[in-house]
Amino acid sequence: MSTRIDRPALAALIAADIPEGAYVNLGIGAPTLVADHIGDKEIVLHTENGMLGMGGAPESPDRIDPDLINAGKQPVVAPAGAAYFHHADSFAMMRGGHLDVCVLGAFQVSATGDLANWSTGAPGAIPAVGGAMDLATGAKQVFVMTDLFTKKGESKLVDACTYPLTGVGCVNRVYTDHGIFDVADGAFHVRELFGDNTLEDLRDRTGVDLRG
Repeated sequence: MSTRIDRPALAALIAADIPEGAYVNLGIGAPTLVADHIGDKEIVLHTENGMLGMGGAPESPDRIDPDLINAGKQPVVAPAGAAYFHHADSFAMMRGGHLDVCVLGAFQVSATGDLANWSTGAPGAIPAVGGAMDLATGAKQVFVMTDLFTKKGESKLVDACTYPLTGVGCVNRVYTDHGIFDVADGAFHVRELFGDNTLEDLRDRTGVDLRG
């Protein structure tokens, strides 16, 4: 049995966990996949480049409008009722605590909920913080969508972040390809494990305090 699920399957689980009626921002990268799994749920998607009520990816090339993009510059659709506004107004929504959930990627998440997702600190690395700091501190709940391990096999769940921080104590839940973890009381609490992963194996591999 596999120990991982793919990103579309993980995006579908995140979409299922977002409550009806929520205002939600999806970060650049893998989190944008969540938009394609909302279905008929009443969820209002926000993007920091100035759109509320954003839809998912166009179903066919002939539906692509070059003026309709998400924050990652990927084409999206505008369902009935979508609204456009100035970039500054969009950031005011983020900073004013008007978003219920944001879904962000991560390089590291600490056991106390600190988030590092904009730079590894490596020499020559291009900083890409974007609106992540505003989202991490402004949203009522912060979900992280990421692989559990780097390509080198290092855990992205850590006791303390070693990369530059995006936000302090802001992450509520981490969705990974190996399992889902709630962040509370200075530890990672297993919500669900995928495939034949076990708590003991992931404790050994991550080296962090995983609680059942």
